[in-house]
Formats: sequence, structure tokens, C-alpha cells
Amino acid sequence: MRIEVLGNGYDEILDPKALDFLVALDSEFAGRRVALLDTRRARRARYAAGQLPGFLPETAHIRNDPSWRVAPPAAGLVDRRVEITGPPDRKMTVNALNSGAKVWLADFEDALAPTWDNLMGGQANLIAALDGELDFTDAASGKRYAVGTDPATIVVRPRGWHLAEKHIVVDGRPISASLVDFGLHFFHCAQRQIDAGKGPYFYLPKLESHREARLWNDVFVFAQNYLGIPQGTIRATVLIETITAAFEMEEILWELREHAAGLNAGRWDYIFSIIKQFGHRSDFVLPDRADVTMTVPFLRSYTELLVKTCHKRGAHAIGGMAAFIPSRDPAVNEVAFAKVRADKEREAGDGFDGSWVAHPGLVETCSEVFTGVLGTRPHQLDRQRDDVAVNADDLLAVDLTPGAVTVEGLRSNVAVALRYFDSWLRGTGAAAIFDLMEDAATAEIARCQVWQWVHHRTPLAGGDVVTEDLVRSIVDDEEAGLRPAAARIFLETALAEELPPFFTADAYAHYLV
Repeated sequence: MRIEVLGNGYDEILDPKALDFLVALDSEFAGRRVALLDTRRARRARYAAGQLPGFLPETAHIRNDPSWRVAPPAAGLVDRRVEITGPPDRKMTVNALNSGAKVWLADFEDALAPTWDNLMGGQANLIAALDGELDFTDAASGKRYAVGTDPATIVVRPRGWHLAEKHIVVDGRPISASLVDFGLHFFHCAQRQIDAGKGPYFYLPKLESHREARLWNDVFVFAQNYLGIPQGTIRATVLIETITAAFEMEEILWELREHAAGLNAGRWDYIFSIIKQFGHRSDFVLPDRADVTMTVPFLRSYTELLVKTCHKRGAHAIGGMAAFIPSRDPAVNEVAFAKVRADKEREAGDGFDGSWVAHPGLVETCSEVFTGVLGTRPHQLDRQRDDVAVNADDLLAVDLTPGAVTVEGLRSNVAVALRYFDSWLRGTGAAAIFDLMEDAATAEIARCQVWQWVHHRTPLAGGDVVTEDLVRSIVDDEEAGLRPAAARIFLETALAEELPPFFTADAYAHYLV
């Protein structure tokens, strides 16, 4: 037998035909995935040697050709003014589908700790939701909640190309986590989605190049042929959340054009990508996370270029996630809601067609803001941003970011990362910490900033510098009550001599079941 399942249960998800499909995907695409990951490592080595990214001369003909467009918006994805994100656990699935958002991003990636039960349970919940059989009962009130009659459109985010699924082995090696998450959902739910008048839709995370988008497109073509689904039924929105992908937005849309639904400004991973790729350079040191707002020059350039690129090609531009979660303190809510509203007003005013929230309590705010700009229109694809002119220097202008590195910012990063790692180890990938919804992306920012500041012995406002000893002393202060493994993950990934590209890969292999 070529495939072996090492996890227990979930026979209805892992039936023989579904496993045959996973083997077929692996046989066709595993080699290309490995080659692309090798390309990532080589690119990162070039940046470490001093090279900087730029727009590709060999694909200029794609950017300069004004004639091509992506496929028109598919059913259920025409109006995307507010989208809610979260892991596909039973309660979140029901709440998100009933939230009033137009789209629900069912997240198998940053908001999900990839335990076997979380992954397979999430697949089962999506099937049950589409079959009208999903509900949950609130333990406190005893009230039963079920999916309503006008649920949000389901869009699934599989894990990134860099991750493997250790519970499913093909020919003696772990299979790609991306192919598992995509393949199982597509196998079980593509026809269910079509029968519901929509389709199998996906968000694609952490792409670093248009060649990685080409791999996804080829996966889509293969999968549709395999199951007899018409070509072009799948739609995919790509998260532009790496600095290298920002230079290839048009090429990414071109590769996926029959299946493309838009681009999303994946703001948190984008900041993480900047630190990861250029953390060794002193001119790329960022201030406290709280100072890295979406209006600083390099992020402003990135989002404006994203809107211009999308509308030039007929694709939706979707804004970034508002991470705030409502508090019981009215004073906290007043300040936070005002910030969320201002952020969404900026996005809607810039031409975005919709945006993300992380909590049902923010759906109304986001919807109000975008409705204020859209009116009865479902989007603003007709708004071309010919006024936007962004060059390579603009995308890399990190040194123009105002702000300072403070001991409070350092302590906050350590505290957030430790608490997030502890939550992740307990099986919760979307964690409410200090009134924000933290996920793997924001935890990556926290631990990478600490690495960057230690690496450069960055001066703190007030006169001290960031050292390994100082960080270890803060860890000692903050780790009480947390799992010891949380501190180990932090120290291994934030104080390593070389910055590990992701904390998730090794932590998943060693700590999760």
C-alpha cells in the first residue's frame, strides 16, 4: 500500500477513494513542491548575501499586456464587503456562517493548531455544514445553535506549501499538508458546493512567487479533471503576504486567471516576511509592532499597488484582518472600534472591495463602512487606480517607518509569543491575548522582531540595548503558568543564531499529535 494513515478515526473522511485521490495528487505534484521549496531557500540565501527583490524582467510582457482579465466573479463571491476568518471547529463554523458576513474563511492554516482532531474534525464540520446537519449547544445556556438559511460563502484556506502532514505518509514520507487540506475538502465538498449554487473556493497562503501559483493552478486543473468537475469551477484568492509575491502580483493573477478570484492584503504575514527575508540588515529593523501601522510608507505602497493590480485585471481586492476582539470594558471598545472603523474606511476609500474581521462583533462595523462607499454596488472593480505609481524602492522603504523600539514593546512581543505558543500547544490556534485575536502570523512577527533586535543589539528608547540576557530575563518573568514547551519554542526560534523561517514546522513535528 502506497499510503498509510497514522492518525486514528475519521474513516468517513479518509475513505479509500479519498485516499486514492491524495495519492494521485502526491504522485503528480510532490516533486515540483520540493523543487519550489529549494528555490525559496536559494532566494533567501541571495538576500542574505545582499541582493534585493525587484519586478521580474522576464515577465514584463505579462505586466505590460493590458488585454487580459481574470475570470468574472463566481456565485457567492460577487459581493465580498465583509469576510470573517476563523478555524473550522464546530462552534466557530456555526457562528461564522451565521455572522452576517458575506464570506467565511474556514482556516486550516494560521488560526488552527494542526492537531489530527482539529484537521479531520474541521473537514467533517464543513461536510456537515453543507449537508445542513451541523449544530452546537451552548453549555451555559443550553441553547442550540444551527446554521441558518442564508449562510456565508465558505472559502477554505489550506496550509502553506512549506508544511507536511505527518499523519499521512505516501511511499514512506509525509505528504504535503497543502494537498491534504485542499484534496480532502475538494473531494468531499466540491459537488456539495456546486449543488448549493456556489463552488469549491480557496484562499492560498504564503505564496512566494508566480511559479508557486502555477503549481496551484495545475493542481486545480488536475483535480477538476479527476473528479469530472468543469474547468474553471474552482476559484482562488491569493494572500499577498510575502515581499517576493508583492513583486509578482500580476504574474500570480495571470497564472491563476481561469481560477483567480482576487488578492488579499495579508498584512501580518507580510510584516513577518519583511523581517524574515531582511532581518540580517540593519536598515530593515522595524520599531515596536504597535508602530507598524498600515499607513507607514512601505505598507501603504503595498496595499495601493494591490488594489491597482486587482482592478486592472478584474479581480477583487480584499483588505487585511482587524484583529481586535470586543472587550467587556466599554472604554476599551470605544477606542478599539474607532481604530477598526478608521482602518476599514482607509481600505474602502482606497478601492478595496471588502475586508476581513476576526470576530462576529466586528461584522457590522466593517459592513457599514464598505456599504457607505459601495452603496448598492457589490464591489468597486470599475475603479481603476491609475493614480498609483509604486516602484521597487517604495515596496522596500522599511527605513522610513517611524517609531521606536521600547522595553514595553520587547516585553509585549515576548508575552504574546509565549502565550500564543502555549495556546497552540493546547490545540487552539486563534487565541484572544490582550484584547487581540492572535494567530500564527502575529506570533511569528513577535518572535522574529525579538530575533532581529537581539541580532542587531538594537538600542531601546531610554538608553539600553536588546540583548539575549535581557530577553531571557523577560521570559523568566512571563512564563509562569504556561507549558514549559512554550518557552522552549520561543527560545529556540527567537534566539537561534540563524532565524528559523517558521516556528510551526518543527513545533508541529515535535509537540502536536
